[in-house]
Amino acid sequence: MTAEIKTGEKMIVFMINGKEYAISVSQVKSIEKWQKPTRVPGVEPYIRGVINLRGVITPVLDLRKRLNLPEQEITEESRIIIISYRDAEVGWIVDEANDVITVHENEIESAPESQTKEADVWIKQIVKQENRLLNIIDAQAVLDKDSALSVPDQPYA
Repeated sequence: MTAEIKTGEKMIVFMINGKEYAISVSQVKSIEKWQKPTRVPGVEPYIRGVINLRGVITPVLDLRKRLNLPEQEITEESRIIIISYRDAEVGWIVDEANDVITVHENEIESAPESQTKEADVWIKQIVKQENRLLNIIDAQAVLDKDSALSVPDQPYA
């Protein structure tokens, strides 16, 4: 699960805090409408709880909180993106998920160095398409316990 994307790769585009981000379709299991997670005591504040998704207990984290962005109310457009992570699934709460794009080699650039160390960890590349700039989010960096932004091995335990 690396952020390195290739030409011809399909990406899911989603919104957080008014900005567009993308993740490879290969990392996404599904996109679900909002359903309120059941809170689990003793977990990090960005972990909203767990949902029962087709018989699988799936931890759900608030990507806004995880990335230190301001909180926002859940709306009709809010979605939970189910990410494959190691041998499990993890849900990300995002503001919207409404587009699939195909990326071409001439549109891929390395992300510039950020002023915040956290952003350098989870954004490695940017896609420029027409009037759009999409940050390619690295699911492993966001979820990996060894990254600067850590999630426990068992975020739902």
